[in-house]
Amino acid sequence: MNFTILDDHRPTVVDAELAADGEILVAVSDIPEALGWERKPQGWCRGDVCIPARVAESVERDGDRVELAAFADLVDRPYAAAPALGVAALGVSVAERESALAGGLAPDFELPDVDGVPHTLSSLRGRKVALVFWASWCGCRYDLAEWERQHLALSPHGFSVVSIAIDRQPADAEPWIREAKATHPALIDADGSVADRYQVLNVPTVVWIDEEGKVARPNDTQFATDLFRSMSGLDSAQALAALERWVRAGEGGLTTDEVAEHAPQVTATQQQARTEAALALWLHRSDHPAEAADHFAAAEKLAPEDVTIWRGAMPLLGVDPMGDEYFRRREALTEAGIPIYRPLPIWQ
Repeated sequence: MNFTILDDHRPTVVDAELAADGEILVAVSDIPEALGWERKPQGWCRGDVCIPARVAESVERDGDRVELAAFADLVDRPYAAAPALGVAALGVSVAERESALAGGLAPDFELPDVDGVPHTLSSLRGRKVALVFWASWCGCRYDLAEWERQHLALSPHGFSVVSIAIDRQPADAEPWIREAKATHPALIDADGSVADRYQVLNVPTVVWIDEEGKVARPNDTQFATDLFRSMSGLDSAQALAALERWVRAGEGGLTTDEVAEHAPQVTATQQQARTEAALALWLHRSDHPAEAADHFAAAEKLAPEDVTIWRGAMPLLGVDPMGDEYFRRREALTEAGIPIYRPLPIWQ
């Protein structure tokens, strides 16, 4: 049977069968394309890393099939599956995600803008960049026009705003981008892969990146207007003044040690939740709404602090992301001591 494997959001169709014991068995010959591992005489290898043959054999059947769940465990990847619907997802391990964030380098990425034109972060090397994560289901959508004004005002000083909408339905973000008349790279992260890479738990989240591609200020809750100051308690004028000071004078407000101290943490539970959410999104797009809802619920249960998962799913599930259900869940998080916003220390 044809079976879809999602490798960190990337789908590959492979040859697979469902064993009597419920295991998903994938052809050994399909694993290299799907997951980047190759079976060699010495074991399963990817690049210079090899899992010894005596260990690798524990996940193999009949010499030509691999137990997919066991293989995911073998290579330390979070795993979620809907076997009856022919799909499984493998996420990114904590170690791999931490490695990508090591040294304070901002992970590179490629995303399309609203017209489908691809943009990369690395193409802006030599300029300071503010990555602004937002969504149409967040009040921060009203800030997009102000971020555009900041882009235009500070661009002559070697600066660019890059806004990233994390809407799962690009059409939801498009009207706000058009209304803001964005000339900055206004990108859409429909699969959530870049938000995952940067460990974004809610929006708005802003990340400052210097000319060398290093994080100058990690994930910070920053608003560009005071429309929702009564809810957030955050002063947009203070944040924008600090941004201008950083762009013009290079004063970022944090030492290298403080940047490392405030870098987002990666947990196994969050990585498992994101894997469940990736599977849920595929199921929703494949017209399996009930099963998608189940996996979104599993993701929320694992990581309720990841607002991007459960609130981002609301429009897909027919729930108003600005309605009573959102505020009910928000209040529950507050009562549990889980912050909605995560602003970094204010500096003068």
